[in-house]
Amino acid sequence: MFELETYEIVNILGLIIGLAFGMIAQKNQFCFSGSIKDYVLIKSTKRGASVIMAMIVAIISTNLMANHFEIDLTQSAYFKNNINYLAIIFGGLMFGAGMMIADGCSSRSLVKYAQGDSNALITLLFIAIFAYATTKGFLYGIFDPFINNSFLIELSSNLENFRINIFVILIILAIILFILTKKIKRIFTLFDGVLVGLLVAIAWFVTGVIGQDSMERDIALSGISFVYPTAKTLELFTYYEVNELSFGVSMIIGVLIGTFIMSSMNKKYSFGCTANKNINKVKYNMIGGALMGTGGIMAIGCTVGQGLTGLSTLAFSSALAIVSIFISGVITARILNKYEKLPMCFIFEWDDENKKDKNKPLDFQI
Repeated sequence: MFELETYEIVNILGLIIGLAFGMIAQKNQFCFSGSIKDYVLIKSTKRGASVIMAMIVAIISTNLMANHFEIDLTQSAYFKNNINYLAIIFGGLMFGAGMMIADGCSSRSLVKYAQGDSNALITLLFIAIFAYATTKGFLYGIFDPFINNSFLIELSSNLENFRINIFVILIILAIILFILTKKIKRIFTLFDGVLVGLLVAIAWFVTGVIGQDSMERDIALSGISFVYPTAKTLELFTYYEVNELSFGVSMIIGVLIGTFIMSSMNKKYSFGCTANKNINKVKYNMIGGALMGTGGIMAIGCTVGQGLTGLSTLAFSSALAIVSIFISGVITARILNKYEKLPMCFIFEWDDENKKDKNKPLDFQI
């Protein structure tokens, strides 16, 4: 039997984590942007509660694991030197608007594409192109002077990117979860949020414990994120440099495969719904993808990269980013809904509210 190098093991585990994420996200359509849309359209809080549950589990499991294995989470990108809070806020606002315009964030677009929505591929391509362009390409010269502006960095340094007290943030999230669920028994139905939260801690373990033994390649301490890894995936398939295959890229591939496998069994969500509506889907995918690609780089992550992975480190900057994304997402959703440009393909309600109408077919085209 051949022996695998450490970085190869890390990549394989990244693929497995992606597989699990894709299957879980497809089964119950786990989605941050979708939870906002659910509430704006029908006041449903089910998917929102799953997202909050994922945050709680990610924070608890990550910190327990980090303490046990002595992983210094402050060495991750979320605690980078010379942080610019204004860039994070602006990037978060861009990302939040983009995810609602494109009808899905980066992770959601991966799931939608793999389960049959071909328009989501346009979003993914524009996320990848604009993320890469902002990092190394033609947009770098435009945004880098703002991101690395010495005055703004110095201004931001007046408030250190501290670690939020874990009990404070857990109490806040628990209160939000209670408000969203309204009934204690509903909390026990949020299995998708629990599993996604655990995957975040597992990803930290793979890169922070297993990956640190790598002698062949340096493996950065990282968790689950989708914006920059999407750009690196496009780069890999464009230039086909096998050395570029990394934990993040492997995870992207895993999400696509996992979603496709689950959607073959769970065909309920395997189609798009905007073709018969007065919505220029391609235009919205392009604009939304571009905003998410650039915004995700500026905010150092997406709804998963900052809202789950970053928040699990208790970084103040991550809380700032996800709040910015949320505020922008809500405002954009309300504007789109005002002009009837916020489609809802599927109804997500608490199971105990549907018992009386369990034999009544759902109207998926509302």
